[in-house]
Amino acid sequence: MKIIDIIESTRPIKSDIRNAYIDFSKMTLSLVAVVTDVVRDGKPVIGYGFNSNGRYGQGQLIRERFRPRVLEAEAGALLDETGNNLDPHKIWACMMSNEKPGGHGERSVAVGTLDMAIWDATAKIAGQPLHDMLAQRYGNGVANPKVFVYAAGGYYHPGKGIPGLLGEMQSYLDRGYSVVKMKIGGAPLAEDMQRIEAVLKMLQPGQQLAVDANGRFDLATAVAYGKAMAQYPLFWYEEAGDPLDYELQARLGESYTGPMATGENLFSMQDARNLIRYGGMHKDRDWLQFDCALSYGLVEYLRTLDMLKDYGWSPSRCVPHGGHQMSLAIAAGLGLGGNESYPDLFQPYGGFPDGVKVENGYVTLPPLPGIGFEGKADLYAEMKALTA
Repeated sequence: MKIIDIIESTRPIKSDIRNAYIDFSKMTLSLVAVVTDVVRDGKPVIGYGFNSNGRYGQGQLIRERFRPRVLEAEAGALLDETGNNLDPHKIWACMMSNEKPGGHGERSVAVGTLDMAIWDATAKIAGQPLHDMLAQRYGNGVANPKVFVYAAGGYYHPGKGIPGLLGEMQSYLDRGYSVVKMKIGGAPLAEDMQRIEAVLKMLQPGQQLAVDANGRFDLATAVAYGKAMAQYPLFWYEEAGDPLDYELQARLGESYTGPMATGENLFSMQDARNLIRYGGMHKDRDWLQFDCALSYGLVEYLRTLDMLKDYGWSPSRCVPHGGHQMSLAIAAGLGLGGNESYPDLFQPYGGFPDGVKVENGYVTLPPLPGIGFEGKADLYAEMKALTA
């Protein structure tokens, strides 16, 4: 048993939308296939993966460094103790051989993309949904396939205006979401407050709004926004300042007493630990958004969860960024608090298997082998074409 090929293709996910920091007009991602020599139903078992939006394709790193290391590994070196399946931890160590500590933003996305495909293949070889495998190996033994999801959107868009924002938010609520998220920081404070108030007025009991500044603010602006928003019952105030400015996060937490969220742009267990140590986050009300597809994959995410446990944090305070099925599987298998969702953006890479509906803010994952990409026809068509 071995991996016989790794295929990468850089794909566009361009859009005219923008947040407070970047636009997505030239955004790309890497789509990968990890091909094994295991045969099921007359076909090779192939694991698939891709990186989350907001970071670009990783093809050069994958082809120059990580793919050769895996394909050149000795026979049997990447298998588990039974010899009957892959060992994602050994493969991760192989990919990271001859790599210096640090440098997480330079390679973590490439490794995370491959790691997703490796776990997909591993669960398929075992004939299990990944969420069941994770619950049995690392959780309480039984997965909970019912996962909270929130609808992310509310981007700035040419000509959109408040009516367009309200129409978008209502479409998410009509599809069963109970929490919606919008961008702030890309307009003056007074204008953003008008946008927030307009959305809050349309919400019904049991529905909430989160806001996301995408790291745009300095401390003074972050505090000013926090003061202006203190009157609102927000689900959270997300990523006010630079993701590595832990002092800003801590000082904001001294004045803003509502729930805050951050972490999507922290790409290692060490960075996540520094946030917990120095960022002033509150384990009873704040949320952590680490995204395995951007931060070395599930192997590293397991280390992050162990670290959080050591600091008294529950995995239920983790709601990953990215809107992909990998994080859904982790949430279902390891008891995370939920997952981000992009109902209309970055398709076909986001979303759920066909037929899965959002009901009162939750989705229920079907028992598909692996991550379940084959259950989403438009996405699987892109993946299947990699090895055609």
